Amino acid sequence: MHWLKVEQRIEYKPAVLVYRCLHGLVPPYLANDFRRVADLGTRRRLRSASTPVLVVPPSRLSTVGDRAFPVAAARVWNSLLDFVTASTSLPMFKRHLKTALFAKSY
Repeated sequence: MHWLKVEQRIEYKPAVLVYRCLHGLVPPYLANDFRRVADLGTRRRLRSASTPVLVVPPSRLSTVGDRAFPVAAARVWNSLLDFVTASTSLPMFKRHLKTALFAKSY
């Protein structure tokens, strides 16, 4: 069976939702929670502006704030490998994501 472990399943769902948010496949109220580093005016000249890294919103409380969807999902997205985030379609992204998560867990 090709099932992911629980920790990787927890990472899989927000990663797919972030991909959908960044490519306009969800309602705008979800997509507005994410900003790329390249979209910030102060960071356009940095090397990180050429990567698909998202800005992680600040959170005050580690118990509640770090579990909020924009914070947790941005951290999961930023932890993904470049070949996963550079996928051109949703099925290709899911395939690359599962491959990366399997390699991470086994």
